[in-house]
Amino acid sequence: MQKTSQQFDEVISVCRELFSNKLSDYGASFRVLRTSSLTDQIFIKVKSLRNFQTTGISKVGESEEENFIAIVNYSIIGLIQLEKGFADDFKQDRNEIMKMYDQFASEAKELMLRKNHDYGEAWREMRISSITDLIYQKVLRTKQIEDNAGETLVSEGIDANYFDMLNYAVFCLIKFSEEKKISKPL
Repeated sequence: MQKTSQQFDEVISVCRELFSNKLSDYGASFRVLRTSSLTDQIFIKVKSLRNFQTTGISKVGESEEENFIAIVNYSIIGLIQLEKGFADDFKQDRNEIMKMYDQFASEAKELMLRKNHDYGEAWREMRISSITDLIYQKVLRTKQIEDNAGETLVSEGIDANYFDMLNYAVFCLIKFSEEKKISKPL
């Protein structure tokens, strides 16, 4: 499990760097998005992944790695928005945003370590396409919860689904790293 913990940190470091660079380029423009819009952004990415995994063709040229990184970052943005609510502008303190990014990445890691213990790192024996399908299922569940005004009877809420999507995407990025399928090492 120590190896997984280290690999998680390496993946998050790559995702965080991209997030930080985009924050420099665009500011906290994501702050105007409602969580349902972020769920739809993840939906777009996972549909692109499933299409590529089925056809082997990407006419836009986004790699699987790029899409999984986007899912990690959109999931964290979703968690930020759940906590802060959406804003009418995006004049936010960069340090506060990065602190929240780190907080949610840390919470995701702790959840991953607990689940990893209980499930015996089963994800390591799963196919990337199966993990992609699990992300897709989580997106559809989240959309249903959002359509129900965030109410559930017995199920986990939107935040739990964002954490799961984040961790599943990290697992895929670790698998790519191990298989040397990515352009730069994580």
